[in-house]
Amino acid sequence: MLAAWSLPCCFTILLGLLELCRAQYEHLGYPHGYPQGYPEPEQEQYSAPELPPDTPRIQLRLAGDKRKHNEGRVEVFYDGEWGTVCDDDFSIHSAQVVCRELGYLEAVSWSPSSKYGKGEGRIWFDNVQCTGKEKSLALCTSNGIGVSDCKHTEDVGVVCSDKRIPGFKFINTMANNVQSLNIQVEDVRIRAILSSYRKRIPVTEGYVEVKDGGKWKQICDVEWTKHNSRVICGMFGFPGERKYNARVYKMFARRRKPSYWDYSVNCTGNEAHVSSCKLGHDVAAKANSTCGGGTPVVVSCVPGRAFSPTPMTGFRKAFRQEQTLVRLRGGAIVGEGRVEVLKNGEWGTICDDNWSLLSATVVCRELGFGSAKEALSGGRLGQGMGPVHMNEIECSGFEKSITECFFNKESLGCSHEEDAAVRCNVPAMGFQERLRLSGGRNPNEGRVEVLVERNGSQAWGTVCSDGWGTIEAMVVCKQLDLGFASNAFQETWYWPGEVSADPVVMSGVRCSGTEMSLSQCLHHGAHLTCPKGGGRNAAGVSCSETAPDLVLNPQIVEQTTYMEDRPMFMLQCAYEENCLSTTSSETPANSYRRLLRFSSQIHNNGQSDFRPKAERHSWVWHDCHSHYHSMEVFTHYDLLSLNGTKVAEGHKASFCLEDTECEEGIEKRYECANFGEQGITVGCWDTYRHDIDCQWIDITDIKPGDYIFQVVINPNYEVPESDYTNNFMKCRCRYDGHRIWMYSCHNGGSLSTETEESFPGLLNNQVIHR
Repeated sequence: MLAAWSLPCCFTILLGLLELCRAQYEHLGYPHGYPQGYPEPEQEQYSAPELPPDTPRIQLRLAGDKRKHNEGRVEVFYDGEWGTVCDDDFSIHSAQVVCRELGYLEAVSWSPSSKYGKGEGRIWFDNVQCTGKEKSLALCTSNGIGVSDCKHTEDVGVVCSDKRIPGFKFINTMANNVQSLNIQVEDVRIRAILSSYRKRIPVTEGYVEVKDGGKWKQICDVEWTKHNSRVICGMFGFPGERKYNARVYKMFARRRKPSYWDYSVNCTGNEAHVSSCKLGHDVAAKANSTCGGGTPVVVSCVPGRAFSPTPMTGFRKAFRQEQTLVRLRGGAIVGEGRVEVLKNGEWGTICDDNWSLLSATVVCRELGFGSAKEALSGGRLGQGMGPVHMNEIECSGFEKSITECFFNKESLGCSHEEDAAVRCNVPAMGFQERLRLSGGRNPNEGRVEVLVERNGSQAWGTVCSDGWGTIEAMVVCKQLDLGFASNAFQETWYWPGEVSADPVVMSGVRCSGTEMSLSQCLHHGAHLTCPKGGGRNAAGVSCSETAPDLVLNPQIVEQTTYMEDRPMFMLQCAYEENCLSTTSSETPANSYRRLLRFSSQIHNNGQSDFRPKAERHSWVWHDCHSHYHSMEVFTHYDLLSLNGTKVAEGHKASFCLEDTECEEGIEKRYECANFGEQGITVGCWDTYRHDIDCQWIDITDIKPGDYIFQVVINPNYEVPESDYTNNFMKCRCRYDGHRIWMYSCHNGGSLSTETEESFPGLLNNQVIHR
């Protein structure tokens, strides 16, 4: 009796579970099964090139020591063998044919002399001459396929655009050698299927779909491996993959008939992009497009801690960097920068010899990002300071840290001009969709407008400009992926935006500079306060791809420090410019002030010149010193007790910003003589000698003891820089009443956190409260 009852009962329970599952997918009842936010795209018409019957059937790929996926040595597959192309007579027109044949929109450049390493096998084409209109490299004029007198030192390489040809469809002309070919599709995506994942930002789980011939298609999971999942997750900004509940996806696949791509995928797991993976079996030929009883491929990716999935309301969570053995510096956005490693308590850089996409990907995954988008060389993201810790790095791609890779401990011949950098794939957080610049002359400038919820709907509005400054502007440019801020504006009457967006929707904004979006900065809640109002007084920004980066030379400070007793009658100009202690006002003219003097050598290690914010017509003339100040406060000098209390201070106006000296091969551009232009050129430095006025701290009232000496450059953030963390320098200082010693001088951020914390004062110049 019990058995007879249990069967219908179990059946009823199963029906109930099925209804629950169906409810979860109810929102997916659209044509073709595409949820909202993923409309079926308009069909692009792409027709395969019609080649003359006698045209050699070839396939192309980009190979070699690549620093991004869309570049490399041009290799040709013909007669069952991969070979290369000689650089003789090659041109940008030939590169255009190669890139178009691979599905890229256009060629960017080409490189001779085996820039991407020497290939192997035959050199299939030599003396290639194309017009740029050919449908295949095989149609260009050449010596004939396989006819060449070149060596592999002449292998040619190309750089293609990031954009793919709309509607591109991969056509395989090598049916018997499909597994020798690389994957060529128009686009790839992770499409969230379960409603619980569709609400998350970023999307971490769903179908893997490829766009081929203008149509999105699923991939059969019969030959899918975890190595494939690792590559896909890396492309979308995730450092790893995990298991998922396969049952619900099988149920969904039965309800919605998938449209499978013709091929399977074969990755080794260390590729930075799926285009470097090989094609697998032809699914259509193998199982009549039914996937042989399998289901569509699903991936579930593990996001880095900074990108944990949150609802739309969770944008306020700021990006928090943690102390690790590796860090990125000098980048404009999250996930890019110069690579620095920690060794023996000191941060140093990596030399770019043998720097590759593989090694860069290890760095990106270690830091919680996905695979590398680009490996950069030649100090492209600014020059570092301190030692060069690693050189000639070779990684397998599966290391947990760049420090586990093989490398040459000797860095002889490497300088900071060869500092390696990376751009990593980061998850799509949707930040760019909630902010815009309006009214500017170009897309890089304008009034800042924010998308907010108002009266149950979304509306655009402005940001109050009270307290708006460089740091806030930096966050805006970062959020919009426009680089660095070049200016922060508190009036925008010259940039008329949409009238409907005039009302202020955000006020009291204060940023630290580490935020990924403006909404993560401190700001007023529902109770806005903005006396000036929005409209013409709203906040605005202008952005730039590059920025300067000022760094003080600590060794010069340490080597030039001394003490001088100077009579008050020789300090009248300095007194007028407030370069002395407040007690100096009571000092008789025939008495002395005790000065701690030193030289400052300030280098511009960034990517653009450092220019004063004020235009020349607004510089302030000082009669006493007979010169102009382009920045009233260029540096702060502070003497601190060992508990961090300020006991003496000084400041330095920019008496003259100029190129005192430059690195070899760089010409001076700025000179103050004859009311000349002021600034510091990239690769040059400005020296303020110890014997000029105000290049000191007045220590007349200081008792003998141990102190911390601190210098902060550009303390008020008047001029945007790519990195403010290295704008301060600290030294230990001992004063016995007769002599003074300066030692252990170092720049901010150059030592480990533990070592830095033993020095009081500023730990990070980005968190000064203004």
